[in-house]
Amino acid sequence: MCSRYTLVSAPAVIRNRFGYCEQPVFPPRYNIAPSQPIAVVRISEGRRRFALMRWGLIPSWARDPRALSLLYNARGETVLTKPAFRAAMKRRRCLIPADGFYEWQAGRGSRQPYYVRARSGALMAFAGLWDSWVGPNGEELDGAAIITTASNRTLTHVHARMPAILPPEAFEPWLDCAAVDAASAWSLLAPAPEDLLEAYAISTAVNRVTNDDASLLRPVGEHDAPRSSAKATRGKSGSIVAEPDDGQQDLF
Repeated sequence: MCSRYTLVSAPAVIRNRFGYCEQPVFPPRYNIAPSQPIAVVRISEGRRRFALMRWGLIPSWARDPRALSLLYNARGETVLTKPAFRAAMKRRRCLIPADGFYEWQAGRGSRQPYYVRARSGALMAFAGLWDSWVGPNGEELDGAAIITTASNRTLTHVHARMPAILPPEAFEPWLDCAAVDAASAWSLLAPAPEDLLEAYAISTAVNRVTNDDASLLRPVGEHDAPRSSAKATRGKSGSIVAEPDDGQQDLF
């Protein structure tokens, strides 16, 4: 699953990578958590556009969002069939920019957080879905969920799930809901290539959502916690908090 991630690249770098027309300015985020505002890229009026949405999708048909679990992840294996996500797979696919994400390795006692990022340091694009919920009084809330897949061999020792990461050549077919049907888009979802990512252990300071600064990305010492099989290079580091189950917000 994916319950924390980072977006620390400069706004101009993110805009250039994803090709949207707006020029938003926003601070670096080192510990983005569910229910918080997140950056989303979608197609609107025939163009890629930037939007801020809540991390947590509310299906448009929901009567009372308070009665639902927070749908911040969607299992890639079932997005075509689950009522909460199947309409969004047809008409409301999006990209979620990220520099990296956190994962927690289960073990005796406390869980060890890891930070996962591209070996090259490049921005990544998580496959996402969004929906717009309108309440009885006309209030409107746009929310998004990150699609997850089974982990690749690089990360399987840390956690069984990982975000579905799309390569740049998949951006357009994923976003173009008018020209690319849900089944074709679904075929783009797969574990990341083995050589794409690196992971390394970090401090448990990331467990507190209020901690949100660059110190979260520092690797722990060699004798404090084991590194992953993928060697960390200089730069960022981190990990995602593991939940007691695999989550993925199944809603029906």
